[in-house]
Amino acid sequence: MHVYSADTPRTRQPHLVTQPQSASFATLLACAHELADASGRAIRPHFRSRLKVEDKGGAAGFDPVTVADKAAERAIAGRLGATFPGHGITGEEFGCANNDSRYRWIIDPIDGTRAFICGLPTWGTLIGLMDNGVPHLGLMDQPITGERFWSGPSASYMRDATGKTLRLKTRACSRLDDAVLSSTHPDLFAKGRQQRILEAVKSRVRLTRYGGDCYAYCMLAAGFIDIVLEPDLKVYDIAALIPIIERAGGRVTTWDGGAAAEGGDVLACGDPALHRLLLDLIGRGGR
Repeated sequence: MHVYSADTPRTRQPHLVTQPQSASFATLLACAHELADASGRAIRPHFRSRLKVEDKGGAAGFDPVTVADKAAERAIAGRLGATFPGHGITGEEFGCANNDSRYRWIIDPIDGTRAFICGLPTWGTLIGLMDNGVPHLGLMDQPITGERFWSGPSASYMRDATGKTLRLKTRACSRLDDAVLSSTHPDLFAKGRQQRILEAVKSRVRLTRYGGDCYAYCMLAAGFIDIVLEPDLKVYDIAALIPIIERAGGRVTTWDGGAAAEGGDVLACGDPALHRLLLDLIGRGGR
């Protein structure tokens, strides 16, 4: 079941610094689906091809970007510029425009570029929308498997590989002993406090898996993972995922319990009781 219509992409128009009027949730969500369609068309020809990989990390460490990342973000920005020229946009590859706008789209064209260049389908396109700084809707698209995850006004959904739409629901898991933990990679946790907290959580859970990127958060919303623990996220890593998880019944905050929409050290849990337990553990430094 599709909840959107896909139009032919239009030529990008200049951004206008305005305060756009309120748009209906259905209209904004339809736009998010169109953006995902456009980005998927840009990405698919490059997957599992012999493409050049650039390193934009420099001295900070390997941070890959490919022509697929750039093509997808251009496709999204072009459609947004034509559809909502007064809206803001923050993209991983090409920066920001119209930051003073009420509506700000947060784009990560390929979250999990390392998985992408390895030919693994555990990456996705993240499309989020902030309304006055608060996450309003989110969508994660995996254009190779055909799966898509998104937030409605009060619930979250996925479209599976067969085209069937399912409602997402996190699972009840209030004990660390029963929990499944996921994180992108242990090397991302800095020595000292971050490493201690990872080890403290990892030592108490039933199972730990690495390498899921944005896909792990969607599996949390779907009830297969209980905890995602990540350090030093950027806004485009997490903004789209917050409404998907929280409208499926979960909780997403920083490690100190604050708002996570702009990134930072992030904790996502499917069960709010487990989230409270982990905030207490983190507050005690993992002890």
